Amino acid sequence: MNSILENIYGMTAISDIVANPGFIVMYLLAFVLLYLGIKKEYEPLLLIPIAFGVLIANFPGGGMGVNAVDGEGIVTLAVAAKDLANFEIGHCGVVDIIQPATDGAKGLVKFDIWNMTLPAIAHELGLMNFIYYMLIKTGFIPPIIFMGVGALTDFGPMLRNLKLAIFGAGAQFGIFAVLLIAAASGQFTMKEAASLSIIGGADGPTAIFTTIKLAPHMLGPIAIAAYSYMALVPVIIPLVVKLLCSEKELKINMKEQDKLYPSGTEFKNMRALKILFPIAVTVIVAILVPSAVSLVGMLMFGNLIKEIGANTSRIFDAASNSIMNAATIFLGLSVGATMTVEAFLNLQTIGIVVGGFFAFGLSIAGGICLVKIYNLIFKKKINPLIGATGLSAVPMASRVANDIALKYDSRNHVLNYCMSSNVSGVIGSAVAAGILISFLG
Repeated sequence: MNSILENIYGMTAISDIVANPGFIVMYLLAFVLLYLGIKKEYEPLLLIPIAFGVLIANFPGGGMGVNAVDGEGIVTLAVAAKDLANFEIGHCGVVDIIQPATDGAKGLVKFDIWNMTLPAIAHELGLMNFIYYMLIKTGFIPPIIFMGVGALTDFGPMLRNLKLAIFGAGAQFGIFAVLLIAAASGQFTMKEAASLSIIGGADGPTAIFTTIKLAPHMLGPIAIAAYSYMALVPVIIPLVVKLLCSEKELKINMKEQDKLYPSGTEFKNMRALKILFPIAVTVIVAILVPSAVSLVGMLMFGNLIKEIGANTSRIFDAASNSIMNAATIFLGLSVGATMTVEAFLNLQTIGIVVGGFFAFGLSIAGGICLVKIYNLIFKKKINPLIGATGLSAVPMASRVANDIALKYDSRNHVLNYCMSSNVSGVIGSAVAAGILISFLG
């Protein structure tokens, strides 16, 4: 009877969880993210899959975590001593087998992930590794999500207020500021610092794409930080605005400013402009920053099929619904599955979380400060909230800014003006990522 009970106990994950309290920390993290996604409704479409990916990846023996890869593409897998005989050097990417030093300990099997076929990855390393290396590590999913984002984005507000689009560029300040700070700290290489700093763009797919190219071993913590801070936009933007903006500035009414200083530019055929815009942006970006084309090009393609209308309605529907939803599911689950105990509970992760927060905050501050400089030079005043929305978190950042404006003046609707800066921030962050990849990749 005792042996049966021992076998049942050994079958469970209880002994491993008791031996390593780090698993409890990961479960708590997963529960916090689930709470934010379900109860608080912060980015639920992404935060819930990521949280569930974190949860299932951290049950010992489940084989649902994405195994960490070193700089040479080597994955090390702990295997029970009795099972080591099932592996052979040279077969299915196995490059080394290390026998355990003591009885009862686990041995190590090392795989060269780049010499493994996808079926071998699925068989030897599990489902999540298969999804990760097929869809995420290849860089396939982020551009697909950008296509869906483009199909859901209306560039009309930006085209009607092109002057305000510059504040989307100003909000990229946090990316380059934290890049320099992180590199100077000595804790990160330049590639790692660039992957960390891109969190300041407030764009999850862009952060993932950049990290895949520059520092793939940091993907889990960076993705979690990027999406967590995006979810916390309703908290972070008001905090930075309160620190930097006066009540008088927040009461600037953009409609009144338009009446006092009307624009001399008027577009008679907005539909034609909306169709030409994504084509023109793709060509310009392809010439100036070719490494950003995979993101910006897919973003603009998605937007183009939206603006054409009835003739492309079927592919627009696919891009904005079924394809986008499927990509989001696989992205969230597999990114969450990279957050294993070994990958997350270390000092570098703490640095990523702290650095990501400063990148995010400095990006918001950069947009606000650019507005303040503009107001010193020009007669027509701009509400600083427009600068605060130069992030890629569309349309959440604009909605948050509009709510802040209405608290100070119930007639001061700034949503459309904020969207101008907000959607330009999507392009800005993708271009910033392309620049970093070009210089450091």
